[in-house]
Amino acid sequence: MSSARKRVIISACLLGEQCRYDGKTKEVNAVIDAFKDYEIVPFCPEAPLFGTPRERISVVEVDGQNRIVTDSTQKDVTSLLEDEINSFMQLHKNIDRIILKSKSPSCGYETTPILNDKNETLKLGSGIAASMFEKHYKDVKIESELDF
Repeated sequence: MSSARKRVIISACLLGEQCRYDGKTKEVNAVIDAFKDYEIVPFCPEAPLFGTPRERISVVEVDGQNRIVTDSTQKDVTSLLEDEINSFMQLHKNIDRIILKSKSPSCGYETTPILNDKNETLKLGSGIAASMFEKHYKDVKIESELDF
């Protein structure tokens, strides 16, 4: 029997890292405590690309596709984030659990506002990383801090 610890990807802001767009954290002790016996893999695709603090981003439906767009400058950063997330997934192949920050344009899983070009909420969906993780880690359950 293998003695390797199970591995969990957790949104870095939930672990207390000050990596959110506003430079703050959303630390959730219940999440940290629940995975104290796991190897924790912190995850934030935005901070390495855009720094902290940074301009907010949103998921905007454009021609039937979800795009990640900066709120003030209206720059489409979808491809940058896809590259960052793909690189992360290549480094972290064997994952047992995934815990992501709800409502996040990157990490939200079925809780993220999907906006139209007038900044109106069309529906709730998933952020770019959550969507990519769902396809890549097919047999791994994705949860949020709301589940703890």
